[in-house]
Amino acid sequence: MLKHTFAAGLAVLGLAAGPALAQDYPTKSIEIIVPSSAGGSTDTTARIFAEIAEKKFDGFNFVINNIKGSGGQKGFEAIARAKPDGYTIGMVFTPQLVAHIVSGRASYTLDSFHIMGNMGEDPALVAVPKDSPIETLDDLAKGDDLTVAVNGIGSDDFIAAKNFEDAAGVSFNLLPTKGSTEQKSAILGGHVDASFMNLTQIIGQHKSDDARIIAMLTRDRSDLVPDVPTGVEQGYDVLMTATRGFVAPAGVPDDIAARLDEVLADVMADPEFTQKAEASSIYLLPMSGPDYLAYLETLQADTQKVFDAAPW
Repeated sequence: MLKHTFAAGLAVLGLAAGPALAQDYPTKSIEIIVPSSAGGSTDTTARIFAEIAEKKFDGFNFVINNIKGSGGQKGFEAIARAKPDGYTIGMVFTPQLVAHIVSGRASYTLDSFHIMGNMGEDPALVAVPKDSPIETLDDLAKGDDLTVAVNGIGSDDFIAAKNFEDAAGVSFNLLPTKGSTEQKSAILGGHVDASFMNLTQIIGQHKSDDARIIAMLTRDRSDLVPDVPTGVEQGYDVLMTATRGFVAPAGVPDDIAARLDEVLADVMADPEFTQKAEASSIYLLPMSGPDYLAYLETLQADTQKVFDAAPW
């Protein structure tokens, strides 16, 4: 019924003519490019989406293609240069998507994509080893000689750390790690003084008292760790979250793009999707395509300011 209603609406709008017909789409499997390794949060989000979409929409089948490397850049570029026929879509994550643009390394721009919408987020935070004397952001702001871990140059962690340095008038010895596993090990082993990282990476260790989160870099406290004050509460207006959304290559026919957007919105509203996401510690932040594009444009402008002040 949903497919027939949508096709009728396209016919009324005069969009049902031409070679790319939404009522005939898809006729083969759709590739989802995931710009990270299998098993991570982005990959898990894509697989849950595919599972629910295949249940809800007849004829929709998805194949996951993990293209890792260069902080997502290889995967982002693969999506951008894919044939815009609706049979390749992909996940993107921030701020890496825009960080590669402002650094001049990317072969794509935001105009290279049809933005379908955002699905989730992973709020940023500041964590310290369990026995650390650092208990607040004021404590963190006192030491220019502190070693602080971040998950790579140009990551959300890196940008949040640079923003904090600017707000606090401090300069850290930033230690870029090769991934969240190395980052977490550095905190648990007491090898760094602090780490800017994401909630999914350290919430378990915080709850088991193996590490301590001293600030959430969000506007409001998280219901998952209500004991942790925000940076704003502590006098530091430093906000950061990693988002994870879906895009297609620019140039996808309008009726196919509308169909993809509809599928994404319908999956995000599905109770089973919500339940599976929660069970996998995926924090949902639904945004429509236009809203997510506006978010990305603002984020790119803000990231450009950080890059101009401290190029990487």
